[in-house]
Amino acid sequence: MVATNQQTDTVANTPRVSAVLAAYNEALSIDQVIHAVRSATPNLCEVLVVDDGSVDGTAAVAEEAGARVIRHIRNEGKGVALRTGIQEAQGEVVLFIDADGQDDPNEIPRLFEALTPQTDLVIGSRFLGRFEKGAIGPLNYMGNRTITWLFDRIFKARLTDTQAGFRVLRKDALGADRLRSKTYEIETEMTAQVLENGGTVVEVPVSRYARTAGKTSFQRIPHGMRIVWTMVSIRARNLAKKEE
Repeated sequence: MVATNQQTDTVANTPRVSAVLAAYNEALSIDQVIHAVRSATPNLCEVLVVDDGSVDGTAAVAEEAGARVIRHIRNEGKGVALRTGIQEAQGEVVLFIDADGQDDPNEIPRLFEALTPQTDLVIGSRFLGRFEKGAIGPLNYMGNRTITWLFDRIFKARLTDTQAGFRVLRKDALGADRLRSKTYEIETEMTAQVLENGGTVVEVPVSRYARTAGKTSFQRIPHGMRIVWTMVSIRARNLAKKEE
């Protein structure tokens, strides 16, 4: 079949996608995640794994599964790892998905269906979807709800899951501001920057499962405080710019 000019233009204008996975000691789950991502992601140009100082062979397993791997010599935090991934990503659009098996790669097409030309960030909301047994504890559930409530009031948004790591982002929607997050505040900073730059954020329902391996390094009080401080500082910084 000979492609028409319209078909050729459509292919040429379709943005390439980099799937970015931040991984720390996820050797038991990352192989399955990578293969599932490769099967489910449209217009994928690479799976990029940022191995954040793992000591369990995560990098070797990821490379064997066909991912491009960037290694941090020591563990620097999820925020640093995702910043590295965004900087190194070859695609114009970045898919973020956890390497621990808690997100369902089969739901990736749902996120891309919502990525219209008018949309800059699509968040896979666990609160619009469902939590499977063992996916989240009651304290973390309430903490996520509280953080999202604060975010919506600070940034005049109407979101349900600002901390969700399962998302699709147009890189140019971040604008000129440099991401600064070191740990779990990265999702909040990313979402806030898109909104502050006039971008559009939408959510779609997704499922969240219990970990298949490993353990989280999230600490409720210190990381929760970092997330709140990130929201307040971004808003204050942008208000100061508008007054200049």
